[in-house]
Amino acid sequence: MAGMTSSPRPLLNRRLAAFGTTIFAEMSALALRTGSINLGQGFPDTDGPEEVREAAVRALRDGRGNQYPPGPGVPELRAAVAAHQQRRYGLSLDPDTEVLVTAGATEAIAAALLALVEPGDEVVALEPYYDSYAACVAMAGGRRVPVTLRPQGGRFRLDLDELRDAVTDRTRLLLINTPHNPTGTVLTREELTAIAELAVERDLLVVTDEVYEHLVFDGAEHVPLATFPGMRERTVTISSAGKTFSFTGWKVGWVTASPELVTAVRSAKQYLTYVSAGPFQYAVAEALALPESYFTGFRDDLRAKRDVLVAGLEEAGFSVYRPSGTYFVTADIRPLGESDGIAFCRALPERAGVVAIPTAVFYDHREAGAPFVRFAFCKQRPVLREAARRLKGMGDAKGAGGR
Repeated sequence: MAGMTSSPRPLLNRRLAAFGTTIFAEMSALALRTGSINLGQGFPDTDGPEEVREAAVRALRDGRGNQYPPGPGVPELRAAVAAHQQRRYGLSLDPDTEVLVTAGATEAIAAALLALVEPGDEVVALEPYYDSYAACVAMAGGRRVPVTLRPQGGRFRLDLDELRDAVTDRTRLLLINTPHNPTGTVLTREELTAIAELAVERDLLVVTDEVYEHLVFDGAEHVPLATFPGMRERTVTISSAGKTFSFTGWKVGWVTASPELVTAVRSAKQYLTYVSAGPFQYAVAEALALPESYFTGFRDDLRAKRDVLVAGLEEAGFSVYRPSGTYFVTADIRPLGESDGIAFCRALPERAGVVAIPTAVFYDHREAGAPFVRFAFCKQRPVLREAARRLKGMGDAKGAGGR
């Protein structure tokens, strides 16, 4: 058998050379190896509504979606997405030309950036950011320009002057995520107004990742950027079923935008997965039509879980930023006498039997995220209480002369 090539050129495309195994894979493997409670990766430890799962089973048995579904997505789901956007936000969409179903929001982000970004274009993104953003910008040949959310007054805040200063003549697109992973910040109506005005003034495209749209707490409000003046025709809005219905493995996401933008994104998407998740698309169409009581109950349950974990982290000695949205809470490790979040998270499974994610991996400016770690609270309450007990035990053991 022939050996590997002896060419000095690296095998991996240079655009992706900086991207190895994701931190999620590394930390989840560490959780398995040590038997730790995994509060790193953001997936629930229980399934979503039984009626939604049964809808998928029914679709499978009825032969709906077992073969290639239509490229843009099954008509029932596109209609359900359009109805959801109208009902929730007053956004009127043509399900035939302004909705595109994708393999989760991650593919939607990849397809949007591959479609809309040329090599050399600048993409302004809020950091810390979901790790696929950086990889997708790199694959498109773009240059990412981070604008850092900074802790202030108990939350991570956007500096609008810094955002304006980041935009240059080479800027093609703003990549906005609200509710924001990993910080849990929900951008306010005033902040979104300023972003919209900047996009219109500088004639920028905007891609918004809104997968946590139903997970906002304490009076925070999710307002899609596409609803602001001048934004409907320049915004690609992305969401998905995984976070809202607790079926993250189904990978059903969607893009909503003007016909021209959807056509552009579909041109890239058709060469990525072409289609996916046929039977699940029918199930998600039914899920989006669930009564309001489901969405309210889901949000209230996650808020209660957030409060369990936040209280436990504070008792264990962390300084905690209480999130206004998402699955995640950010904690500062400096009150524990630590400053390196990556080293802290790699040692945490052995020290406390808990896995978290170092927030620094979501920054270009690593030093800005160095002391922060992210915990997921989309787990059963007894699991969260046990994790809090273990973390407190770590501090107690240290104070008593343990490691």
